[in-house]
Amino acid sequence: MNERASLRRRILVTLGVIVLFRLGQTLPTPHVTVRAPEAEHPLRWILDLLTGGGLATLPVFAFGVLPCLAAPRLLRGLIVLIPRLAALRAEGEAGARVLKRYQRRLVVVLGQVGAVGVLVFRGQDVLEGQGAVAVACLTAGTALVLRLTEVITDRGFGDGVRILLLAQVLAVLPAEFLRLYERTGWAAIAVMTVVTLSITVLTIVIAQGQRRVPVQYAKRMIGRRAFGGTPTYVPLRFPQANSPAVVAAVLLSVLVHYLGLADPGWIAVYFVLVCLFAFMRAAAAQDMAKVAGELVRVGGFVPGIRPGNWTAEYLDSVNRRVLAFGALCSGVVALIPVAGLALLDGGPTLLVSGVTLQVVLVFLVSVSLDTTRQIESLRRQRRYEPFLR
Repeated sequence: MNERASLRRRILVTLGVIVLFRLGQTLPTPHVTVRAPEAEHPLRWILDLLTGGGLATLPVFAFGVLPCLAAPRLLRGLIVLIPRLAALRAEGEAGARVLKRYQRRLVVVLGQVGAVGVLVFRGQDVLEGQGAVAVACLTAGTALVLRLTEVITDRGFGDGVRILLLAQVLAVLPAEFLRLYERTGWAAIAVMTVVTLSITVLTIVIAQGQRRVPVQYAKRMIGRRAFGGTPTYVPLRFPQANSPAVVAAVLLSVLVHYLGLADPGWIAVYFVLVCLFAFMRAAAAQDMAKVAGELVRVGGFVPGIRPGNWTAEYLDSVNRRVLAFGALCSGVVALIPVAGLALLDGGPTLLVSGVTLQVVLVFLVSVSLDTTRQIESLRRQRRYEPFLR
């Protein structure tokens, strides 16, 4: 009963935060009046994707989760440039807490900078005076969105930023596909059905596929009983949360078509760039030397491979092949909407609508798998908790 109540509470918290987030993206900012958008532009659809349409209407949550997405990337760049931040990262858990605090402040600063920038460039069109009040409201909205993401992460299911990002993407999706239908009719429905099924299957294959490297643990005698010796494996997989590769696919696809570069040669360059970007990001997120060192620490070894550097080299070679296959699949996923919409002979805006489907499906499958795993992990923890007391 406690397990069901805990699951129900987490689900209600997640749904409640999503509702509050969407209300904040419809609540108008005081002293701000926004005119209707003048003309369709592919870059405007990308901004709608990243902000849930907030930059078009400027509600209290005008920037959505965009500052929360940008702050960790910006902080990683600052860590490389500022020795003090690099020293904090090397301090372990204590330094990580300080960096987390800096990241939260950076999110608010980005929201304030964005508010000032929007009102400077669009002040004559949207302001009724009282610009300071509007900046304060937009900045406070960014801080509140940050808190909502943390509530989902701590008390709900899944990563708060990714959950709210998916919510705002789904919010702008109907309008984009309505335009897609108005431009191409039922042909778009048939093509999008094939594209949807293909992207969903490949995304699940990438997320669930793994290469199991067998591992054996040395036997240890404690008294008269033998422990260890049980065979197991080290799972090597392509990192599931590879969202920057998806965003790169969106930007590159728009660049290719918007600049009139949509010929087979440039499409091939686009495919190669997405594959390389996905491979480099996945490779940077994994350290096989650390895995090999952990195996040595717990007395594990790969049969037929000497422990230490030899094991690290072997795991690295296997992992590179896994990452290469995952990067190739990511390139195919990025290519599917481009190929499908090429059959419809659409313009850049139509292309962005199709690539938006790719982003939605990748995030939807990824978030669904993460949530399912978290629910299963919580259920197992509740089931075995009495035996751990």
